[in-house]
Amino acid sequence: MATTFKNFLSNDYANTRTLLHEAIPITGSIISGTYSGNHVKTYGHGMFDSVYDYPYLSSSANQIFDMTVGYSTNSHLSSSSNTQNAKKINIYNQMAQYLVGYDTTGSIKKFTMPTGSTSVELSEVFFVPFSRLLTKDEIKKGSFSMDIGVKPAFTEEGAMFTNRISLTDASGSNGYYVDSPAGEYGILYATGAGGADTLYGTDKFSVGLLYYQAGVAVITGSIFNDTDDEGILATSLGTSAMLLASPASYHGFNFLSASTISTCASALRSRIQNVSFNNTTELNSTIYFCRISHNDFNYSSNPTYLSASQIRVKTSATDTPVSYLTTVGLYSADNELMAVAKLSEPLRKDPTNEITLRVRLDY
Repeated sequence: MATTFKNFLSNDYANTRTLLHEAIPITGSIISGTYSGNHVKTYGHGMFDSVYDYPYLSSSANQIFDMTVGYSTNSHLSSSSNTQNAKKINIYNQMAQYLVGYDTTGSIKKFTMPTGSTSVELSEVFFVPFSRLLTKDEIKKGSFSMDIGVKPAFTEEGAMFTNRISLTDASGSNGYYVDSPAGEYGILYATGAGGADTLYGTDKFSVGLLYYQAGVAVITGSIFNDTDDEGILATSLGTSAMLLASPASYHGFNFLSASTISTCASALRSRIQNVSFNNTTELNSTIYFCRISHNDFNYSSNPTYLSASQIRVKTSATDTPVSYLTTVGLYSADNELMAVAKLSEPLRKDPTNEITLRVRLDY
């Protein structure tokens, strides 16, 4: 137990913030189940599916993301006769409440695409919340990518990937928004992903939102549309698929109204070729400079330092006292031990030298 304490002055400590990033690649074989088998967990409530990197009954399995769908009451698909209509609306409202918040009247806001001077409502969307195990503190801005096959027909041979788009938060590093209760978010843009698609140029078209701290991707269902009744044509992919920001027709997305949530989620999951992003771990540190002057801590608190009431290292009264520093203790204002730092080797201390120990506390 320490009996001598030394207070830190204002210039004896400094705070630092470090962002650590880790690349997270999720291949299509994991998402589709080709690699790991029984890796998609469905639930009795039918509200969402969970995707694992390994058969979910295995003790080594890790959940990587969930998948669900929903639409607003403003959607053309909203009808009491549709399958799980109430649940799809509830999911939309629940996610909007969490990610978008409320307006001045207390009503839940809708998902909107903040493009230009007007905002386009996203009425029918897929939700992909990623596991905190993968995203850590947040998804790194500007690092997200998801390749999706948008050809309507699905085949085991993967023909739906002949028309592919790549969703990226291309301007996320400097063009994100901050008006969400869940933190910062950016726009997901669609571009051609190579292969047999016929995308011209390098234009980007907004098709969703990515919430960085929440780790949630919100993707408009209109990426599967094949007509353009509103004239908001973004680009042509192949001969039939057209990408819309806010469609009035739902030719490629009509399956949502007649299908269960699990079926809709599976339809998107089977068309995801790969996902990649960098996560972020925020490491906050306080660095304490423990300054030991020449007349400090020249005496050891170790009881073996004394022998018959005499200091072992002194043979006469004129000898210089010597101690060896092995541990630094950080105490609260009322002298309660809060943290301990161990030195790699004992440091000799006597009245002829001064030492500054740098202690870093991460949290």
